[in-house]
Amino acid sequence: MKRIFDFVFSLIAIVVLSPLFLILGLVVKLSDGGSVLFIQKRTGRGGVPFNMYKFRSMSQSEPAAAGLFEPGNISRITPTGKFLRKTKLDELPQLFNVLIGDMSFVGPRPEVEKWVAVYPGKWRRILTVRPGITDKASIEFLNEEKILSESSDPENRYLNEILPRKLDLCVQYADDHSFTGDMRIMILTIKTILFR
Repeated sequence: MKRIFDFVFSLIAIVVLSPLFLILGLVVKLSDGGSVLFIQKRTGRGGVPFNMYKFRSMSQSEPAAAGLFEPGNISRITPTGKFLRKTKLDELPQLFNVLIGDMSFVGPRPEVEKWVAVYPGKWRRILTVRPGITDKASIEFLNEEKILSESSDPENRYLNEILPRKLDLCVQYADDHSFTGDMRIMILTIKTILFR
């Protein structure tokens, strides 16, 4: 049922939002002449890697594209990117990930390989479900970038404070997820973005 919902509604959303895709793509392209999409390798269900898509919100960086983590680094965010990130419009291309089955609307956010290698016991359980565009951890850490940018050691804070909390929430989801629960998370995500 979940996969049918993901396929049908991602297809509808892509068709309905196609004019917005074109406008945002054009704005990103004109902002600095770089690529429209940011494509990064993430780890999916069963540990299978896949390419996750976003509208590019930062100046181009080969290390970032290769999956190296730059916690709290806001220096490369473009003016257009600030708007895209605040509204979460940069995540829209992930509808294509949902359509082809790499991701779901709701599920643990996919990580780069570096962080999947951390806390392997928890990740084994988390990777039994399909990653998603949003989850409880995404809502709780909506301002994660700001938190990390204000830290004197952002990578250490992510590793020892934020990531463990995220993984606890992801394990809870993997152990006790439901279609109605997914609907609640989607509604809460929209409310949080609009009224934060």
